[in-house]
Amino acid sequence: MAYETEDHEIQYCFPDINSSCIKGKRSSHEYNIMYVLILLLSAWTVFLNLLVIISISHFKKLHTPTNLLILSLAVFDMFIGLIVIPIEAIKLIEICWYFGHTFCGLFVVIIGLLLSASLGNLVLIAIDRYVAVCHPLLYPHKITMTKTLMGICICWFTCFSGNFAFAINYRYFDTAQADVCYGGCFLNVPYSLRIMDLFISFLIPCTVIIALYLRIFYVVHQQVKIINSLMKSGKCEMEDSVKSESKAALTLGIIMTVYLLFYIPFYILYITAVTTAKEISSPTMTFLAWTLYANAGVNPLIYALFYRWFKISVKPS
Repeated sequence: MAYETEDHEIQYCFPDINSSCIKGKRSSHEYNIMYVLILLLSAWTVFLNLLVIISISHFKKLHTPTNLLILSLAVFDMFIGLIVIPIEAIKLIEICWYFGHTFCGLFVVIIGLLLSASLGNLVLIAIDRYVAVCHPLLYPHKITMTKTLMGICICWFTCFSGNFAFAINYRYFDTAQADVCYGGCFLNVPYSLRIMDLFISFLIPCTVIIALYLRIFYVVHQQVKIINSLMKSGKCEMEDSVKSESKAALTLGIIMTVYLLFYIPFYILYITAVTTAKEISSPTMTFLAWTLYANAGVNPLIYALFYRWFKISVKPS
């Protein structure tokens, strides 16, 4: 779509290059408002996730396998606010790509790494909660700090190597595969890769997460029923450990639900595009992609609302 200035002169991303893409035109007010909003979103995401990282890292009492997974998720979210949101904002507002084709391919790898690793991290959290709630006596032996750290490292390495391998295999960095015009960053993703990405990055992880949490909530519901019946008969009192594990499962379940609510609409349209071979309108996909990025700033709010340790750690002494 071509945009023209007030004197009907077409603007280009790189005026000195003949093959330059046409640049979109925005008023100065639009520029200012959009940049301020994006700056606030980026700063909010980085600041809150940095608080989570510092809190868990600083206080030894918080050095548990579950909190280590929360810290890992906060690192992913912080990088989304630090790298993805600002660069995507420039691309969205300027309607031009100023960073070259090689970095375009690398940026796609970074986005794929952070989003897939976040989802992989949520799978690890679901497994952690499943063992804690459904097999509490085995939890201290099955889930240790060392094993959790190894799981996080494997998640990072697998996501990075997988996304990088796809990029190399499908020639993301090949300048011969560059866009028709100079100043764009639109890679043509083959149909086979879309199908593979759909299963690896969405269907399989989400199925595992939902299945584990359905089992967790069923077990918690049964435990509460048994304990309530015993309490009524005066045979026992609810232990703090049961309350703690149930609350942790509920809180992390909320994080999972919020994440999936942000994630699923994007992939529903993605599935539609893949199965019907039709392109979804760019504004719709852009909006849903930004909801994924915005989710990185929502998780710390959930910690603040439901985790007492987070409130204490950020409270001035």
